[in-house]
Amino acid sequence: MTSQKLISAHPIAAEVRQRIEQELDRIEVEHQVQILYACESGSRAWGFASPDSDYDVRFVYLRRPERYLTVRPERDVIECPIDALLDISGWDLRKALDLGGDSNPTLLEWLSSPVVYRQQGERAAQLRALAQDCFARDRAYHHYLSMARKNDREHLQGETVRLKKYLYVLRPLLAARWIRLRNDVPPMVFAELAEAVLHEAEVIEAINRLLAVKMRAGEAEHGPAYAELRQFIDRETEAAMASAPAKTQRQPAAALDDFLADCVLTQVPLQPRTPLNFHD
Repeated sequence: MTSQKLISAHPIAAEVRQRIEQELDRIEVEHQVQILYACESGSRAWGFASPDSDYDVRFVYLRRPERYLTVRPERDVIECPIDALLDISGWDLRKALDLGGDSNPTLLEWLSSPVVYRQQGERAAQLRALAQDCFARDRAYHHYLSMARKNDREHLQGETVRLKKYLYVLRPLLAARWIRLRNDVPPMVFAELAEAVLHEAEVIEAINRLLAVKMRAGEAEHGPAYAELRQFIDRETEAAMASAPAKTQRQPAAALDDFLADCVLTQVPLQPRTPLNFHD
C-alpha cells in the first residue's frame, strides 16, 4: 500500500549462533528431550534490534514417550537462566499444539521467524502446516488487540516514554489491521507487515525515525512522546475495537492429537551425546 521502505535488520553474530547451538545441545542432554524447532523470536526476528538487544531463542521440544504417560503431568516449559546475552526458553510439543489450536499467534510467529537455529525438516513442516490450518482470524485478532491495548496502557501514557514500547503497540495493531484487510496470518517481520498495510506517509516517516533511534541506542532508551504515533495509535485502536469480530468457540482439531501421537510414538530414540565444552 506504500512505496516507502522501513528500516529492518536481523543481526546474528556467528559466534553467538555457535553458542546458541551449544546451549540447545546442552538442553537436549540435560532435559533428555529432542528439539524439533528453534528460532529467534524477539526484536532481532522482528527486524529492529538495538545494539544491546539480547537473543530471544524459542524452541519446541519432544520428551521421551514414557514421560507422556505419567499420572501427574510434568512441567511443559523449559526456561534457562537469563543472562545479558541469551534468553532461551521452550514449550513441550503438547503445549505448543494446544496453544496453536487456540489460534494463539505466538506459535505461528515462531514458525515464520526469519532466523531459524534448528529444525527437524519434516516435523517442522508438518507443525507449520497444522498451525496455519488452525488459524482463526477472530481469536488471533482479539489476541493482538488485547496486546496492543495492554502495552499502550502500561508504557506509553507519559510525556516521556521508553521508545521501544511504541513498537510493542504498533506491531500488534498493524497485525490486527492485516487480519481485517487480508483475513490471514500476519507476517512476523515488522517492516514487511507495516509496508503492506500502512498508507499514512507521516506515520511511516515517524516509525522510521523511531527505528533509527531504536537501532542505534540502547534497549532502555527514553525520549519525548511522538505526537504522530500517539494520534495514530489512538485512531487505530478505536478502529480496531469497532471492527473486532465476535470471538467464536475453539474448533476441535483431531489432527493436532494425531500429530502429537505420531511424534511421540515414532520418535527416534535419544542417543548418548559426546560431552560438549559449553564454555568455548
